[in-house]
Amino acid sequence: MPSIKVVNMTGAQVGEMNLSDVVFGAEVNKAVLHAAVRTYLLNQRQGTQSTLTRSEVSGGGRKPWRQKGTGRARQGSTRSPQWTHGGIALGPKPRSYTKKLNKKVKQIAMFSALSAKVASNEMIVVDAITASEFKTKTMVAMLTAIGAGKKSLVVLEAPDAKVVKSLANIPGVKVAYANTLNVYDILKYGSVVITKEAVAQIEEVY
Repeated sequence: MPSIKVVNMTGAQVGEMNLSDVVFGAEVNKAVLHAAVRTYLLNQRQGTQSTLTRSEVSGGGRKPWRQKGTGRARQGSTRSPQWTHGGIALGPKPRSYTKKLNKKVKQIAMFSALSAKVASNEMIVVDAITASEFKTKTMVAMLTAIGAGKKSLVVLEAPDAKVVKSLANIPGVKVAYANTLNVYDILKYGSVVITKEAVAQIEEVY
């Protein structure tokens, strides 16, 4: 059973926490992580890109010159792909990029991502993250004190307006919640700063 130290907002250790073997001590499955990240990125695509084919470009109804006898190559329309202002050949059209992963694969990916962060000492557990006022400086001081990297994912157990707004202006920092955590964000950010309550929530959910 992996254990991790718990610190407060000043960076001082206030205890230790035993983590679930299943969630935070799993074997890292790189193939499943790749599938999960690829699925996430594909599902972010709107798929609304569209180009005009030769039939959709206005004009070009008349044959530009007669078929034979001009010395030029035969042409049927000024809207063919090889013409300036012509249509696009084989261009993109609106389509869905949606991809699905089954529930078990999603679960394995989440366990692998969290376990990888614990194994590489990139997860920092804080007993509680609070703010008495909207102050970015307070959150910057906290992240510096606990040794979080420039790119950090802060995971809270529940929305807290003062904490979220205070973190919002810090470049490279993103706020997530225990119930909306995803594999892509865990892997994208160097440090995962998570509250003790959020860890308990994740273990309970999974």
